[in-house]
Amino acid sequence: MADSVYAYIALGSNVGDRRAALDRAIASLRGLADVEVIRVSSYHETQPVGGPPGQGKYLNAAAHLRTTLDPRKLLEAMQAIEAQLGRVRAERFGPRTIDLDLLLYGVETIGEPDLIVPHPRMHERRFVLDPLVEIAPLAVHPVLHSTATDLLARLQRSPRELEGQNAVVTGSTSGIGRAIALALADAGANVIIHGRRSKDAAEQVAADCKTKGVETLSLLADLRDHNGCAYFFEQTWRRFTTFDIWVNCAGADTLTGEAAKWPFERKLQELWAVDVRATIQLSRAAGALMKRERRGVILNMGWDQADTGMEGDSGQLFGTAKGAVMAFTKSLALEIAPEVRVNCLAPGWIRTAWGEQASEAWQARVLQETPLARWGTPDDVAAVARWLVSPAARFITGQIIRINGGAVRM
Repeated sequence: MADSVYAYIALGSNVGDRRAALDRAIASLRGLADVEVIRVSSYHETQPVGGPPGQGKYLNAAAHLRTTLDPRKLLEAMQAIEAQLGRVRAERFGPRTIDLDLLLYGVETIGEPDLIVPHPRMHERRFVLDPLVEIAPLAVHPVLHSTATDLLARLQRSPRELEGQNAVVTGSTSGIGRAIALALADAGANVIIHGRRSKDAAEQVAADCKTKGVETLSLLADLRDHNGCAYFFEQTWRRFTTFDIWVNCAGADTLTGEAAKWPFERKLQELWAVDVRATIQLSRAAGALMKRERRGVILNMGWDQADTGMEGDSGQLFGTAKGAVMAFTKSLALEIAPEVRVNCLAPGWIRTAWGEQASEAWQARVLQETPLARWGTPDDVAAVARWLVSPAARFITGQIIRINGGAVRM
């Protein structure tokens, strides 16, 4: 077959005569003029993953193809076979007579709304990897640079609580945002890294996450205006199409650098644009999509002194901005429950960029106000975030979670 490409597809059925459905799908593939079926795995019976309760078990298989069709034409041919065999796309992850998924197409990577190659969840699913390893143990994932055998071994070795979920973390090039992105990747989540200006910093965090065996992507966007937020959301949707976790960690730094010298009014404007308005806009957009998908978790970023108060300009500025975020979180949680959970992290004294350069007086104040007698770290916040988005926190929504070493201020 001239100018051909090797491709791998997954097949599954859990309605009716499952074996007959797989047999007919493979026969239809063999009947395509531009496709050669090189090898088909044995049939594997598996439990359904996701979707509505009460589904029957699946029968799954994988097939190795050689084809001259381009990826989109191959996908169209697969969808035509599904239609011929009675596939009805009524519900995401719902029961189906037949399901054909394009896993790999040569070494190509494609990210379009209706065509993503490699398949975005193939490395997270035993029911995909078991039959694939049977027929192509050395097939290579072009994004993760791992063989099918290595991907399966990783799943068998270390099941993780967020395995296969898709997460977006704004403001994740440094500090708390970076720590949260790394923690979610460590738990098995695919992560989109966001930064405002530094492409190198965003790509470095994405590379650090990728070492944990997940899919990552870095995106730059200025969230200070409505269009920047809309652009960022559109780009994340194009990459993942669904979100399981959305963390709004982007915040304006008005304490260090040139911004520390800005007048009160400009600082307030910056905080309102990034910390408040962007959080609201992105949370509402992500929440609406999650509500339709009937699952998801949103985390926003508050401040532990927002509802108790702190003297000085910084107290007024951050109290106003973060207090608004905390109030919004509670209202959004009511709006999109029960399908979506929404909570707010409220860190106390965390040693980020400002904490590193704080005066001796501030250092002493932190220790005096914190019963655990130390600064918090970005990793302390990330550990709580990882738990809060996990199934272990499934009965927690609309809450303000203080991470402040036990500080109580009245």
